[in-house]
Amino acid sequence: MWFLYFLSILSLIVQAIFVTMAIAAGLYYLAELVEEYTVMAKYVISWTVAATAAIHIGLFLFEEFPLHLNILGLCGAGLHALLLREFPAVRVTSAPFAAAVAALVAHHYLAFQYFGQVYYSFSEVLAYFTLCLWVVPFALFVSLSANDYVLPTTGEKQPLLSDNNVVTDYLSRKSKRYSLLSLFSFAKDSLLPQRSKKAF
Repeated sequence: MWFLYFLSILSLIVQAIFVTMAIAAGLYYLAELVEEYTVMAKYVISWTVAATAAIHIGLFLFEEFPLHLNILGLCGAGLHALLLREFPAVRVTSAPFAAAVAALVAHHYLAFQYFGQVYYSFSEVLAYFTLCLWVVPFALFVSLSANDYVLPTTGEKQPLLSDNNVVTDYLSRKSKRYSLLSLFSFAKDSLLPQRSKKAF
């Protein structure tokens, strides 16, 4: 009896490792796609923001959801639309980004509080959190690395270096990449075994 129980725990650990690796590979692939097709990514994310706003309007019209949850969801969609104006340059120090994060935290808190008081099935709660709370922030999180490969222009809002050389400024900032793709690339280089090439 104890041996089968031990095997079930071992199989759960192996399954968790496989699921984690599959999610990491999927995130890496999505980050590559967003970096390669930034215009299409902005198009998809903007339509996702519009769909999220439409879902909140539908919840207000057809369900008995509280008004404050729907208003907070529509405000969050508006803040996400503001973030998309400068896409792929998502600046984490900007006021719309800070307001979007604050609205997301408040929306989570109020949604957990509401679903703790009113009974809904697990699939309905998961549908609400997935479609109304997680899809757009997840897409924006994956697309944070897309700004690393945008070509420099002379009309950038950040001041250039003292010699006003656009290329030098761009290349000096390229060495300080902190993005999802660079994290996965670092993990791939440091954790996975490397094949050494034989020199003959």
